Amino acid sequence: MIAMLLVSLSARRVAVTGAGGQTGQHAFRKLLANKDFAPIGIVRSEQSRAALIESGVPSEAVVVADVTDAAQFAAAIVGCEALIIGTSAKPAPSGATDPTTGRPIFTYPKGTPEIVDWLGQKAQIDAAKACGPNTHVIICSSMGGTDPSNMLNALGREKLPDGTTKGGNILLWKRKAEKYLIDSGLPYTIVHPGGLLNEPGGKREIVIGVDDERTVGERSIPREDVAEVLVQALLIPAYRGRSFDIRSKLEGEGAVTTDFKALLDSLGGRNCDYSLGEIA
Repeated sequence: MIAMLLVSLSARRVAVTGAGGQTGQHAFRKLLANKDFAPIGIVRSEQSRAALIESGVPSEAVVVADVTDAAQFAAAIVGCEALIIGTSAKPAPSGATDPTTGRPIFTYPKGTPEIVDWLGQKAQIDAAKACGPNTHVIICSSMGGTDPSNMLNALGREKLPDGTTKGGNILLWKRKAEKYLIDSGLPYTIVHPGGLLNEPGGKREIVIGVDDERTVGERSIPREDVAEVLVQALLIPAYRGRSFDIRSKLEGEGAVTTDFKALLDSLGGRNCDYSLGEIA
């Protein structure tokens, strides 16, 4: 009993936002399975919380908080030593099509990139800073940020009668939040995954790089492998102060990645260059 108590007291309290989603939930469950961590999963609704509890997650490990409500979110993560940001605006077809191109028109029914990926992430970073100057913040972002013309930026963008546009630009807003974190003075890790796959992790060689380079490997990576990198960033001190991209080779190509320090070491001292592309 005493040994169990000592373990629980020494476990690191880590908040994970987007814990009811896909990649965030993988990271949350990995932390739940590791006795060195005492994770708190932050979800958006009581429905998401109930689903996690029904799946076996302890009720005390799940909290409902709106990341765009700065005061509510700050209260939810009091006492945390680290934060994994797994939230993101999610586009969905509106049901209409563009009369010029015939392509479906997308909207962001649960919050625009400006609200979720910028203001929501800013609120999370500010709340982490309130927890203490050594609070480690890890952002799960996206590749493509060096290219303002990336197709992801066009989703949800609306052309106004005067020729200007509004909305969309998800990668530009993400990049703004990333730069805000870097400038905050907090320990940080920023991970840019390629296209996310709903396939089992631990079966591929992960390819690491910077600035959207794609000379080796595929454009994509399983979500579970991304989650493993997010967790390893908490375990390996060298991941602090780093911003990088991750993709993978096809299953069966190369050697499955198991040494995550060596993975980062292979990058040398390179970090993503925020003078490239645009920031909203």
